[in-house]
Amino acid sequence: MADPISSRLRRGVTPDEAAAGGRTLPRWHYLAALAAGAFNTLSFAPTPHGGWLGLAIFVFFYAWLTRATGWKSAALTGFAFGFGNFVTGVWWLYVSMHDYGGMPAPLAGAALVLFSMYLALYPAFAAGVWSFCAGHARNGKADDTPFSPTWHGAFAFASAWALGEWLRGTVFTGFPWLASGYAQVDGPFAGFAPLAGVYGVGWVLALTAALIAQALLRAFGKSSATAAGGASGARGTRQSSIARSAAPAIIAVALIAAGLLLPLVSWTQPANATLNVRLLQGNVKQEMKFEQAGVNAAINEYQQMITAKPADLIVTPETAIPVLAQDVPNAFAVAIRQFADSTGTSILFGAIGGEITPEGRVVNYTNSLFGITPNTNNVYRYDKHHLVPFGEFVPWGFRWFVNLMSIPLGDFARGAPVQKPFTVHNQPVSVDICYEDIFGEEIARTVRENATPAGVLINSTNLAWFGNTIALDQHLQIARMRSLETGRPMLRATNTGTTAAIDARGNVIARLPPFTQGSLDVTIQGTTGNTPYVTSGNNTVLAVSLLLLAFGFAFGPSRVDRNGRKAAGDAKHADQNSNGDSVR
Repeated sequence: MADPISSRLRRGVTPDEAAAGGRTLPRWHYLAALAAGAFNTLSFAPTPHGGWLGLAIFVFFYAWLTRATGWKSAALTGFAFGFGNFVTGVWWLYVSMHDYGGMPAPLAGAALVLFSMYLALYPAFAAGVWSFCAGHARNGKADDTPFSPTWHGAFAFASAWALGEWLRGTVFTGFPWLASGYAQVDGPFAGFAPLAGVYGVGWVLALTAALIAQALLRAFGKSSATAAGGASGARGTRQSSIARSAAPAIIAVALIAAGLLLPLVSWTQPANATLNVRLLQGNVKQEMKFEQAGVNAAINEYQQMITAKPADLIVTPETAIPVLAQDVPNAFAVAIRQFADSTGTSILFGAIGGEITPEGRVVNYTNSLFGITPNTNNVYRYDKHHLVPFGEFVPWGFRWFVNLMSIPLGDFARGAPVQKPFTVHNQPVSVDICYEDIFGEEIARTVRENATPAGVLINSTNLAWFGNTIALDQHLQIARMRSLETGRPMLRATNTGTTAAIDARGNVIARLPPFTQGSLDVTIQGTTGNTPYVTSGNNTVLAVSLLLLAFGFAFGPSRVDRNGRKAAGDAKHADQNSNGDSVR
């Protein structure tokens, strides 16, 4: 069976040798893909307007991918690109494991490399799927005829890429960090976020890049007809190539224009009165956070920050009060209750939840936010649902790995997938904790399925585990994508940074410098209404991707070429038999 991807053969390698498994791509091909993946990290925050850089890199990646000679080389190219991207994009995990978790440096480094290799399996999967569903049959000639991308190849690349990113964000509880759509928050395709979410943005990015590569390769590529046809043939071929490259170029430009114009559409509308909010950033050092002296200092610090001045709502970071809720000092509880009642201030503070059995044991610990409403005895509670592997729960078979680190928190219980919002005056507020906000589908589901949909999103987090690294800016970029997807403002209260307020269009309207103590006072306007993404979640991009991949696999050129060759072979065989019969 012929390989499914049309490609140039390496000089000195015959088609027979390639079919027998000979290497058709030099090693530097994969090193270049790895370097492109590493360079792609620069398209994410803190690079300003990195979405344009991301588009350029994906144009190169797709063009480079078309050099593959089969699904194996395509998958290996995708793996190299992914590994380069992840090992440089999530290196801050080393900081959490070594600097704060106490894991020996060689083990932490090895864990980072192995985790990056695991993440790279998904772009490898996407590239392999692309090769099966959209590849051409090899031309069977030992020349340097370049690959000529096709329309279905571009759509298959976009679909396979989106499917791979969705799987990475779902399998084993998911890790969608560095999904390609996040780099587009300030890029040309941000306008597609309310329509299809971050994976849909990645789909449009991949499609546009493939179309641009298709246009460029058709416009500037040479074919064997050029060499054989002389000058007049060259002119005719060149004109034909330019004509064939015009259509994909026009579609690519149209997609970019649509992405730039879509933000002008208002999917949600302002609702209810504005809220005056104070977001607190305590800047408590992680190494002191769970020592008794650090606990006492944090409680005193946040009591002073909360009661410094009133607001409609005051929000602390995740586990700002790092004790069991039942063990909160009475002085703190009385002080914030009296402050709330006397000033009309609602308060959300992070602490540890738990249940006490009749025997006095504490069970079902939770990472929680507790809300106090003025002049009521009710206490709101939100329990984190999407827990962090190795930090908040131990995956089966990995207890030995967690024991290599000094992590003070053990296994947590999970909260419900959809929990009611916290109401401030007449404004419902939806809260989430830490990296829960990297799962856009879950945020959209909370908005969609609540009887009283929230008009404001709040993320309470502690990124001190990752030090002064790009993780802080990347997480802020992710939060901005949630605002774009839902058409709702997002407020972030963090321990060390970045504490910020984001409007319903994904713009940062105020922020605190990282690694400083302070409060951010902002006035925020809630919204109502559902974006298409809130209504359908990831179903749209998944349905489109699976349909296009199935179509490409069933009717792609490789299937057509194989069937054509088989038919031609059968006809030739029948011809030979007929001739033989006539001779006899």
